[in-house]
Amino acid sequence: MVLKPQDLLVLLKIIAKQGDPWSYNGLAVELGMSPAEVHAGIKRAIRARLALKSDRGAPARPVLRALEEFILHGMPYVFIAEQEGMTRGIATAWAAPMMSNQFIVGTEPPPVWPHPEGKTRGQGVSPLYKSAPFAAMQDVMLYELLALVDMLRIGRAREKELAVKHLKPRLEEYRQNANAQDQRNDA
Repeated sequence: MVLKPQDLLVLLKIIAKQGDPWSYNGLAVELGMSPAEVHAGIKRAIRARLALKSDRGAPARPVLRALEEFILHGMPYVFIAEQEGMTRGIATAWAAPMMSNQFIVGTEPPPVWPHPEGKTRGQGVSPLYKSAPFAAMQDVMLYELLALVDMLRIGRAREKELAVKHLKPRLEEYRQNANAQDQRNDA
């Protein structure tokens, strides 16, 4: 069993849903993937102990401590971002709209996921998975999570430190919302 980048995309989408119930078909549509890809991704995440089968609402849940550890310490070495040439695309990492006010714009071109609907010209960076730009355009919270992941994949020490600072509260927010959803389901 080999963990694939789309597995992390699926888990990030579940986190972006903030504890709301989901289905394989629903995630597939929202991520631009097939239901079989989503199902296989969840199975691999469970085998990698990044998710657990759930008996409440959704078929599986991310194991936040393991996922956080993987994202912070393993993912940048496993799912390497390929640098591409100048292109038009969707701003990511520190150039993403939710992060751009944290950085002083220098002379370097911003990192972008190459995409025909992108409005930013910059240095092309391969997305975590081919459908990530599509999924990010549909979900602001997922976009933010993917931009933070890209900061860890391509950033220097300062960008990585800021990514950690912003990622941890988002994971904690998911944990709180998922627990609240469980309590509502139990009532």
